[in-house]
Amino acid sequence: MLKHATPRTGLTTEQVAEARAKYGPNALPEARRVHPLVVLFRQFTSFLVLILIAAACIAFFVGEVTDTLAIGIVVVLNGVLGFVQEWRAETALNTLRNMLAPQALVVRDGQEQHIEARALVPGDLIIVNAGDRVPADAELVEALAVQVDESILTGESLPVEKACDDMVFTGSSVVSGRAEAVVQATGTHTEFGKIAELTGSVDTKKTPLQRQLGRLATQLGLAALMVAALILGLGLYMGQDPVEMFMTGLSLAVAMVPEGLPAVVTITLALGAAAMVRQKALVRRLQAVETLGSASVICTDKTGTLTENKMTATRIWTPKRTYKVTGTGYDPAGHIELDGARVRASDDPVLAAVLRVGMTCTHASLHHEGDTWQMLGTPTEGALVTLGLKGWCEAADEITGEIPFSSDRKRMSVSTASGMIFTKGAPEHVLDVCAIDAASRDAVLAAYQDMAAAGLRVIALAQRDSPELREEGLEFLGLVGLIDPPRSEVRNAITLARAAGIRVIMITGDSPITAAAIAEQLDLPVTSSLTGAEVEQLSDEELSMALQGDVLFARTRPAHKMRIVAALQNAGQIVAMTGDGVNDAPALKQADIGIAMGVRGTDVARDASDLVLLDDNFATIVRAIGEGRRQFANVRKFVRYLLSSNAGEVIALLANILIGGPLIFLATQILWMNLVTDGVTAVALGLEKGEPDQMRQKVKPKNTPILDRWGLLTILGLGCYTGGASLWLFWSLLEVNVDLARTAGFTAMVVFEKISVFAFRSLHLPCWRIGWLSNPLLLLALAVTLGAQVVAVYWPPLQSLLHTVPLSLNHWLTIGVLALPILLGPELVKSLLYLTKK
Repeated sequence: MLKHATPRTGLTTEQVAEARAKYGPNALPEARRVHPLVVLFRQFTSFLVLILIAAACIAFFVGEVTDTLAIGIVVVLNGVLGFVQEWRAETALNTLRNMLAPQALVVRDGQEQHIEARALVPGDLIIVNAGDRVPADAELVEALAVQVDESILTGESLPVEKACDDMVFTGSSVVSGRAEAVVQATGTHTEFGKIAELTGSVDTKKTPLQRQLGRLATQLGLAALMVAALILGLGLYMGQDPVEMFMTGLSLAVAMVPEGLPAVVTITLALGAAAMVRQKALVRRLQAVETLGSASVICTDKTGTLTENKMTATRIWTPKRTYKVTGTGYDPAGHIELDGARVRASDDPVLAAVLRVGMTCTHASLHHEGDTWQMLGTPTEGALVTLGLKGWCEAADEITGEIPFSSDRKRMSVSTASGMIFTKGAPEHVLDVCAIDAASRDAVLAAYQDMAAAGLRVIALAQRDSPELREEGLEFLGLVGLIDPPRSEVRNAITLARAAGIRVIMITGDSPITAAAIAEQLDLPVTSSLTGAEVEQLSDEELSMALQGDVLFARTRPAHKMRIVAALQNAGQIVAMTGDGVNDAPALKQADIGIAMGVRGTDVARDASDLVLLDDNFATIVRAIGEGRRQFANVRKFVRYLLSSNAGEVIALLANILIGGPLIFLATQILWMNLVTDGVTAVALGLEKGEPDQMRQKVKPKNTPILDRWGLLTILGLGCYTGGASLWLFWSLLEVNVDLARTAGFTAMVVFEKISVFAFRSLHLPCWRIGWLSNPLLLLALAVTLGAQVVAVYWPPLQSLLHTVPLSLNHWLTIGVLALPILLGPELVKSLLYLTKK
């Protein structure tokens, strides 16, 4: 350990300079902020986008300027949308950075001075007081009644007592007392820094949606290239014009690749992310919410996540009575009950004495600021002061003397102006100075054990009428049980998560008894508990077996959390991890989706996360689960919709080529269908509301494809019908005029694709069950796109661009009749399936 040469003077200026040259600044290496251009560039790296870029380049070189511009607009739109969302999330996150204490009180050259915390060096003599955040890892050389909140590092909800020669760590907070300490480690050499480096060792992962879309894009891209090459080769073999066959192959490739898919996915996820911000959740990556919707396990920290991180008195025991206490936190709005009836200090002399000791023998205070109550002091003392206010206790006595709390004595005593001695502390140590017979002592210890077994922290209180401050012959008054209570909304949130088929596993740094008590209050099933030390003794197979049951993990360290998350992932689970402390950061990054607390969370935890809860509300996670499930369902819907539309175009083109007729669709017409009409409709389809049963559906397996066997059959069925009907209409008018035939086939395909969207509004429920008018934006999109097609048929500028001619009323009626089976067929099948399952 480093020691300063002269405790009163600290380091000299020369010693500071030498240490700074050797150790560097007291700061973690700043994570390299991704340059905006890098964020923009990676929007253009998916396989589908690369194919579109290649198609645009080829079209440009062969002189198809219109095709080049159309494809280019889609590529740019997709890139800009993705960039805006990612950069907005990073910018919003920057406003939350406030982890390291900006100032420190240090003694240098014999003078106390405030300096930037990053300027500290090993060997510095620092002074910390109640309310300060520890700026570096340091060894205490002087300590007066020091208690430190280390929950941000360990997850332990109660303050830790510190004495001389004990260590205090960066990021922890001093809740009481005053101390002098010698800095032992700074920057990356601190415990804080080691955990940050552990977090950095975890590779960035891909979400299930990214993997599925990437696989689908690769398959579609390779299929498009193979078909285009086949058509080009076949045409050349048959002696067709090379340029015409090249454009035909390009048209087929364009038809097979859903150009609108990247943009539609990005727009849908961006709109979902915007909806989550309104619900107090900041999505750092667009795919994060969808991943949460696929989560099968939520691993959650306890302190500050499931609980309020505010100690609260819940029970009072006296030798004659037991009282219950309502209310949580430091708001004295609750009350004290005896057999269901409210009681006050004025109703019960023994209760009055208990409350008076708790309010007087303390350094804590409560202050009402606006609509909230603020507590200054240790959580335990703050809870006792709050308890006194709930019982309408008289004002605390004036303190005239004090024997401070110490880790050896584990009690605190004060004398008052009224001639009383008040004492509080650990039950065994308070009983040691009380005048109490053996039977009464046994009764007190039995009550103490019962309360401790329920996860309560127990404080004993005693008093004596004496002018001298001596800890002897005290009258034992009673016990107060305290706990860090669960958040009010968490119990219902856990119930909803379990109803959705999602396991909730508590992983905490707190004791197993306290964690089990909180789990019981939250109705979180727990059949066994394991400590971090016990996890270390388990093999990977044994840990996997333990995770199959309702297990709780306590006294865990960062490495334990990472191992638990990895074991769940190896078992095929999609894991969401919540947390707020530095100790949670490695597991947050290891998990499939990390969820950090935005208010109480540390900078390191937020940087490691995918989703930041701006209100630190566990219930927000359940809303995000519903949003994620809605998004994944909608992605599957519009992927099937776009592919069914493209399948009809490809079938019509291929069949027509095999027949030997002229092109049924031109390249510009294909782009119009895939980008202008299909794209707008697909975006509206992506805004479908959550289906009534989405939170009762089973969790999708990890490798659930976006496109399954049933989806392929649906696409092929609709594709064959729409392609065949368009081709029949084309050939029936071909003898009249090729432009008229092409316009009719082109328009028919657009109408068929618009009508087919109703088949994909739900993949298993009929439209009458979800509501024909429940998505007004979709109805608007249909009106706009069908109107645009009418304009394309009759407006000269678009006629010239798309090579269309006017259609007669009979042509429109024929198209309408051919479209009816597309609307009624899927609706009839889903209605029969729905009614037979009821």
